[in-house]
Amino acid sequence: MNYQTLLTDELDGIGLITLNRPEALNAINTALIDELSTALDYCERSPTIGCILITGGDKVFAAGADVKEMSELCYPETYLDDYLSRLDRVAQRRKPIIAAVAGHALGGGFELALMCDFIIAAENARFGLPEVKLGVIPGAGGTQRLARLAGRAKAMEMTLTGRIIDAAEAERCGVVARVVPLGELQAVSLAAASRLASQSRTAVMMIKECINRVDEGALAEGLRFERRMFHSVFATSDQKEGMRAFVDKRTARFRP
Repeated sequence: MNYQTLLTDELDGIGLITLNRPEALNAINTALIDELSTALDYCERSPTIGCILITGGDKVFAAGADVKEMSELCYPETYLDDYLSRLDRVAQRRKPIIAAVAGHALGGGFELALMCDFIIAAENARFGLPEVKLGVIPGAGGTQRLARLAGRAKAMEMTLTGRIIDAAEAERCGVVARVVPLGELQAVSLAAASRLASQSRTAVMMIKECINRVDEGALAEGLRFERRMFHSVFATSDQKEGMRAFVDKRTARFRP
C-alpha cells in the first residue's frame, strides 16, 4: 500500500515503519494516525512479521502533534470526535513494537514512542512534553506513561515546565532501554527486532501481555495472570521445540 505520511518495508520478519513528513518534522496529524493504524493492522495480521519497528529521521523522530491542525479545533468537537484516541491503538497491539528514536521526540512524538514496548535511542535523541507552553496538556497518554516509567517527580517536573531531556537522562530515569551512537541506531534496532521476531511468537506476545499487567492492577493479580500464561504455554508447539532444542544443544526453529 502507498502511504502519504509513512514509508514501510518488511525485513526478515520485521515490519519497518518510518514516519515520513519531513516538511513538518514528522508532526503527527490525523492522516498520519490513520495511516499508522492501517500499517500496524497489516503487521498484526501478517503471519511472517514477528516484530514491528517504528522510526523517524536522523534529526527528528516526531516533533509533536500538528499544531496547525490542532489550532483550529474547539470543544466539544474534540470531545465528540474523541480526538487522538485512534493513536491509542499503537499501545493495544499484541506484537512487540520497538521505537528507534533519533533527534527530537516531543509532545505527541514522545507519546507515540512511549506507546511502544521499549525505546532504543541515539545519542542525539531529545525527549519532552512541552504542551504546557502552548496552553494545553498531553493528550495521548503522556502524563500517565511517563509517570509510570520515570516516577511522579520526574513526570511533574517535565510536564509542568516543558523541559526537554537528553538520551542519557532518559535512560537513567527508565524511559529509554538503550542509548547507542547515531550511526549505529538502525543496525542495533534492526538486530533487536530480528531477535524478537525469531523467538516463539506465542511466548513473546504472552510476555508482553504479562508485563503490561503491571500497571493495570495489584501485584497478586499480575502474578496470578503470569502463572496462568506460563501454564498455558505448555500447550504450544513452540514450548516443545524450544525445550527440545535446548536438550539437543541446537538452535530452536520456531514456526512463524
